[in-house]
Amino acid sequence: MKLSELSYYRNSADVFQAIVAEPWSMFFDSGFPFIDHGRYDIIAGRPYATVVTRGPCTQITTRGETAVSEEDPFRLVQKLLGERSRNLSALPFCGGAAGYFAYDLGRRIELLPELAHRDVDLPDMAIGFYDWAVVVDHHRRRSWLAGLGRDPDTDRIWGELERLFRSRRPARLARFAVKSGTRSNMDRETYFRALAKISRYIRDGDCYQVNLAQRFDVAVEGDPWDVYLHMRRTNPAPFGVFFRLEDGCVLSSSPERFLYVNDGLVETKPIKGTIRRSVYAYEDKALAEQLLESEKDRAENLMIVDLLRNDIGKNCRIGSVSVPKLFALESFATVHHLVSTVTGRLAEGKQALDLLRGCFPGGSITGAPKLRAMEIIEELEPQRRSVYCGSLGYIGFDGNMDSNIAIRTAIHKDNRLYYWAGGGIVADSKPEAEYEESYAKAVAFLRLFDRAGMRDVGS
Repeated sequence: MKLSELSYYRNSADVFQAIVAEPWSMFFDSGFPFIDHGRYDIIAGRPYATVVTRGPCTQITTRGETAVSEEDPFRLVQKLLGERSRNLSALPFCGGAAGYFAYDLGRRIELLPELAHRDVDLPDMAIGFYDWAVVVDHHRRRSWLAGLGRDPDTDRIWGELERLFRSRRPARLARFAVKSGTRSNMDRETYFRALAKISRYIRDGDCYQVNLAQRFDVAVEGDPWDVYLHMRRTNPAPFGVFFRLEDGCVLSSSPERFLYVNDGLVETKPIKGTIRRSVYAYEDKALAEQLLESEKDRAENLMIVDLLRNDIGKNCRIGSVSVPKLFALESFATVHHLVSTVTGRLAEGKQALDLLRGCFPGGSITGAPKLRAMEIIEELEPQRRSVYCGSLGYIGFDGNMDSNIAIRTAIHKDNRLYYWAGGGIVADSKPEAEYEESYAKAVAFLRLFDRAGMRDVGS
């Protein structure tokens, strides 16, 4: 194990700027200093291997050598992680696999119709294998460069990495600019027709809940890091991620943890139930109380808790799954959420990637039952979701994992930004309220273009 202490900086985004322009650079962002309870920020880059899945094929590149496989992508990642290494530092991540599992990777698990248009050409899975990470602990006000020594080149470059992160020379990136109005892929009438169809499916017994999302997009110029800095200032979140690929970027300001594994203990924190916030304290408190007392939102939350209890139970010890928190209120910059907590312990012989595959994609962003909800999403949403509603996260060489649900997430590709917002539809959903909720979730993104005077939703 290698461990070098670095100077502590209150804003880890400043440290990340040393590698922000490099392909495969990643910033796992706890939201600190904008969220006081944020603790660990993690910076990783220069992977020694990458695994990229498109459809049935996965390309594995290691030190310039490339191979192609049709094996299950989750199994491939597990193979490349190899035997567990002990992490003697107690830091959350000192190297391992990190990146994203797109929502559409679910097609490698379930047989789904192919109806929605694939117009954002990013991989279904993009995972780098990193032999080092910069870990910032805001509670202890300390930072480290840490690694577990899987890559033979690490010893050679360690001094260079220490100098790089101690110098903190920021990259020179083009400023972001908006070049068009914002479009939605569903006008009001289309959205309401989709809701009516979901209501019929629910009445007919096809499903109990379906998560329906609309997508916004806008033409832009400049570097998406500028956009991410704005997102983390105006809508900070505990599970944020910035991930730069060779031909696109993912910008996630997610409030939702998907799956966390620490020494075999498992946690998932589904969000179901959302209401806007108010700038007036008395109204904001009333809105929070309205959400806490909403029978519709509590029923929606409970459905997904039951689904996730079943999902994590596939790979957890019998009798270990429990719900220590139900319907807890969590408040963010623009919305209040109802959040529950489900826990368990991995069964003998099971690993974090078994758990991830068994739960993927997350039930909070599909509906129940999951497969039928995904079929209905494919029928009613005009374009595929890509990374949205998938998961960004890491699986360490020590076997531990943390991951988000990729909501409040934007994709930058070919000078366009794409952003989604949606909500769970149940039997007593009110179309107008659901439509307003989707805009409440998108408001932080849309305000970015209000500043430039460019907003023209629905054009």
